[in-house]
Amino acid sequence: MKWKLTARYLLSILSIVFIVTIVNTILLFGLFIYQSYQNTDHSESSSSEAFARTFKNYLTLLDDSPHVTAEGKKALDEFGAWLQILDANGHVISSYQTPKNVATNYTPFELVHKYKYMDDDLNTYFIGEYEGYSYLIGVPNSNETREVFMLNPSKLVKNASQYLVVIIIVDLMIAVIIGFLFSTILTKPVNRMIERINELKEHRFHTEKPKRPGIYKRVFANLNNVSTTLQEHQTERMKLEKMRNDWISNVSHDIKTPLASIRGYAELLGNDNVTPLERLKYAEVIERQSLYMKELLDDFNLTMRLRNQEMPLQRQETNMEDFVREIVIDLLNDPQFRSSQIHFESENSELNWNIDQHLMKRALLNFIYNAFIHNDERVEVFVYILDDAIVIQDNGKGISPEEQDQVFDRYYRGTNTEHIRGTGLGMAISRDIIEAHGGKIKLTSQVGKGTTIKIKLEQVLK
Repeated sequence: MKWKLTARYLLSILSIVFIVTIVNTILLFGLFIYQSYQNTDHSESSSSEAFARTFKNYLTLLDDSPHVTAEGKKALDEFGAWLQILDANGHVISSYQTPKNVATNYTPFELVHKYKYMDDDLNTYFIGEYEGYSYLIGVPNSNETREVFMLNPSKLVKNASQYLVVIIIVDLMIAVIIGFLFSTILTKPVNRMIERINELKEHRFHTEKPKRPGIYKRVFANLNNVSTTLQEHQTERMKLEKMRNDWISNVSHDIKTPLASIRGYAELLGNDNVTPLERLKYAEVIERQSLYMKELLDDFNLTMRLRNQEMPLQRQETNMEDFVREIVIDLLNDPQFRSSQIHFESENSELNWNIDQHLMKRALLNFIYNAFIHNDERVEVFVYILDDAIVIQDNGKGISPEEQDQVFDRYYRGTNTEHIRGTGLGMAISRDIIEAHGGKIKLTSQVGKGTTIKIKLEQVLK
């Protein structure tokens, strides 16, 4: 995988270099052609060549003989040049500012030689044509030079091809070396990232600090975070799986016990020697055990639905002061808790929540029941309605720090009580009900001083 990534990246670099080389070569040739065209067109009017070729605009015919206009003479003076006008035979028929040592008659060969090779050390010669006449312009002490190039088109193409091949080869060699080094540095961490992802896929969670992360520093940091998170989730999942197995084992044991009782008393009911009073007693035991089994299965079904968010809430706007007061009153009317000490206080009579009253009542009752069941008979329970929360507090035994993290776990049954009845799902169900309403629960406790549960919903209706 590592070498495959390196090869792909190197191939990309080589392709880019090859394309850039071709484009640069085309642009180079285009620039040469453009410059040649510009030089041939003589667009730079300041050059002597351009001045000589455009000087015909300053000539005019008088009696079929060419003459220089006043503007032409002025232009020659400003340019520092002199002029000779020649007829078809090369004889000078007119001149202006001509030096004394300049010839007055030229052969065609001499004209070509002077224009092509500029054999005069004092003057640079430029030749033009006007209405069948030739004119020779000389520029003394000119800084311009004329070079002669011999051009063979076929050889030029051949040399250009060789030049192009050499450029491509050299550029590709450089690209191979640099691209290999760069791609190795770049693809090495990429390959390591792929290996890390495969390790995560195989549930091998660990963190590491790469030697040279470079631009991938944040990527490796995120991979370490993902690995840590997955490790925590796996640990939590194993913990929940163990607790679930323990709970199933406990539920199986709890179901077997009432089933054994039901079966045993059912067999006794079939005995002809059983008195009517005993028959009634046996029937009550069977009913009580069957109700316990129903409660156990109902709690199991409810906790599963809440966990999977399959429990629809029948919400309605509710005044929480009246709602909680009725719960406390119903609890005091329960014979089991008639002698219990429970206090109710409200600081906000206008606290309204949008709740499912049936489920919320069950959640609050579970918290209050636990406060009584997990403490001795002298415990006092206080229920407060605050500005934005409901608080349930007791002055009982309290919960140790080790157990506080497990109070709301499903399948957890506290160790600080001798009460063995119940399904072990009460606190978990209450927590799930509150969270299904979009609320939060905060539990604080101190051994020997009691426990406080604070319930707060984010959505408060005024």
